[in-house]
Amino acid sequence: MTTGSTTDISPWFVRPPSTDHPARIFCFPYSGTGASAFSAWPAMIADTAVCPVQFPGRENRLAHPHYGTYENLADCLVEPLMPLLDRPFAFFGHCAGALPAYETVVRLAELGLPGPDCLFVSGQPAPHDASRDRMLTMTEPELRAEVESFVRGRGIEPRPDMVDVGLSVLLGDHAAARAYRRTEPVEVRCPIVVLHWRDDPETSLDQLQGWRRYSDSVDFQVVDGGHYDFANAPDKLRELLTCWR
Repeated sequence: MTTGSTTDISPWFVRPPSTDHPARIFCFPYSGTGASAFSAWPAMIADTAVCPVQFPGRENRLAHPHYGTYENLADCLVEPLMPLLDRPFAFFGHCAGALPAYETVVRLAELGLPGPDCLFVSGQPAPHDASRDRMLTMTEPELRAEVESFVRGRGIEPRPDMVDVGLSVLLGDHAAARAYRRTEPVEVRCPIVVLHWRDDPETSLDQLQGWRRYSDSVDFQVVDGGHYDFANAPDKLRELLTCWR
């Protein structure tokens, strides 16, 4: 894709956000992963540029200190986002990535900055229900087995060093998830689209209903597939991601 850039390349983005398209969607990865979670997505969906966000402490930012908490992550993301708020935009967060996405919407509003036209949250209960994730109660050996299973599920035989790095990232992200507490919802000004994956064994549609308290406009959509099928950007998901334009 040929693009221009509104700013110098920021470590928060794996490529310079395009200036060639009239809108952007910023994508927040789930725990234990980085911007590569969106590597199979197209560079644009309709007329909207896809902008994966790269959290510190993973992938090409492995040497950067971990963000610590979702609140700190949102605070730190505001500055690199500011030059990119010059056109309509949306946020997409999958699983735990929906939580810092939401917190960033709140920070932008508190600072009087432009907010997204839509917040998409995928397979993640609302902030006040977030602590119920079963993975947050797993021991380190159990999490290591999860990392190994995840890697094998993508057709790769996990090497011990690969698993060690992945586990380190996951442990840091889970510490942030355990520390996250928002007991009272703060409503956002934009619509929220809540995506439930029909074959998701981790999260039921009922468990997502708490998002109704976070906006005057909350739409629930059921998409065929399992918890990680978002990574393939299926046609139904792409269609839904154009609904705000």
